[in-house]
Amino acid sequence: MPAPESPSPTPEHEVSVVAVVVAYNRRDLLKEALDALALQSHRLAGVVVVDNRSDDDSEVVASEHPIGAEVLSLSRNTGGAGGFAAGIAHALSVFDPECVWLMDDDTIPTPTALEELIRAREEYPEPVALLGSRVVWHDGRDHPMNTPRRRPGATGDEIKDSVAVGAVPVRSSSFVSMLVDTRAVRFHGLPVADYFIWNDDFEFSCRLLRRGIGLYVPTSVVEHRTKVFGSTDVDPGERFYFEVRNKVWMLTRSPSLSPEERILYTGSSLRRWGRTFAGSSNREVLRKAGLKGLRDGIFRAPRPTVRVLDGAGVPTDEVHDIESGAGRA
Repeated sequence: MPAPESPSPTPEHEVSVVAVVVAYNRRDLLKEALDALALQSHRLAGVVVVDNRSDDDSEVVASEHPIGAEVLSLSRNTGGAGGFAAGIAHALSVFDPECVWLMDDDTIPTPTALEELIRAREEYPEPVALLGSRVVWHDGRDHPMNTPRRRPGATGDEIKDSVAVGAVPVRSSSFVSMLVDTRAVRFHGLPVADYFIWNDDFEFSCRLLRRGIGLYVPTSVVEHRTKVFGSTDVDPGERFYFEVRNKVWMLTRSPSLSPEERILYTGSSLRRWGRTFAGSSNREVLRKAGLKGLRDGIFRAPRPTVRVLDGAGVPTDEVHDIESGAGRA
């Protein structure tokens, strides 16, 4: 009588991940980013590139790249905030993945960057809302623009569980490699498109992590190829408007912070603005931009993301489906 055959091993579940890359006028870096995504040791279920009305041929680079990306070409520049809102909505509509991996076009992930994020996510004993990578500059130094701090008030168990998977519990994360569980997106909603640039990832990640779990995973490494090495204190010129307006919006209108955190972040924001002003080479520009941002932050509210993206070439039904279900998923 022949020996019974051994049962075939049950294949391990492979987490489905779609990368969302927001591109604007950096076609060479975009190509490098897509090349790096193609080399990931954890296979991607898809790639969505949002071209924010680039003046160069970024759209062509994305469309012709062998990775086979879904290219969402916008009719106007919606900033990083609008680009990620549109890209996430499109990724969920077309692919319905378990996670989306968010990055700008100047983010170059190392081959195991995604694998390490997935490993930490799967090994952690509870569901994780989002995970972030270690972000370095091209010379290997940790990039001060994207280096998170340990979550204030993290419990002993949270720290212990994080250390066990080679991670650190965090309260916020950056769009320079952020892996997000799509269940958290469906519950909390998309990035606020009206932020345009700056503090959009801070608000979005804080919203997801007010009661959710976020991890910083140092073994997942990406390069952030900014032109200069520095933090967000670097003299921003007229863009200081967005820093002030968006921070006021976040401190006064977003559900991302507790009352105690609003007080703490208000103090830290004022100190940061003071450092920025002190180091500026053109304080009059900063003064005017800051006052305008303060005025608009106080007297205006962010418009709904569906309305901001209307007419930009975004399938607004995709955005509406997520925003209308937020809080009820």
